[in-house]
Amino acid sequence: MQNPSSPAIYLASSSPYRRDLLDRILTDYEAVSPDVDETDPGGLEPSELATYLARKKAEAVAINARDGIVIGADQLAVLGDRVLGKPGTHQKAVEQLLAASGHTVEFLTAVCILDPVSRSRHEYTDRTIVRFRDFDRRLAEAYLRKDEPYDCAGSFKVEGAGFVLFESVETDDPTALIGLPMIWVADRLIALGCLLP
Repeated sequence: MQNPSSPAIYLASSSPYRRDLLDRILTDYEAVSPDVDETDPGGLEPSELATYLARKKAEAVAINARDGIVIGADQLAVLGDRVLGKPGTHQKAVEQLLAASGHTVEFLTAVCILDPVSRSRHEYTDRTIVRFRDFDRRLAEAYLRKDEPYDCAGSFKVEGAGFVLFESVETDDPTALIGLPMIWVADRLIALGCLLP
């Protein structure tokens, strides 16, 4: 599926989930950790912050990959006016899940693709709405023991057993919730000549 004459492609991410998604359509690309500060520079709305971080990651990798197309991405989970980060620990994951129980969480998955040939920047943000069922600590604990999603925004893996926590999901692209909206990414890569149409 990959065009053998296309420029080098770099994924500005250390996420194994994003690599798994990109592996579905690309056989030759390099994943590079962008190593950027992911804190809010101040005053950005969640959608602006997701876009800012995706762009920052792509630009960080592009410095050393001037000959290639760079794909940067970031995902934020938003509960009310609170951004849920990656929990990191079991206790924080329990707290996040119990806060989400019976509520709606908006997942913003932003992508930035930098093309050195045309010197263009392509950006997109997918919005996925997840309605969580009402559940108690026992279900949260049982789920966390199963998937251990401590490196995932929102404390679940939809590609794992995370669906047991959901009432419904509204999305235009089911891959976005995993970390990369592949329908849009594939469309851009086709337009840039990286994929055979």
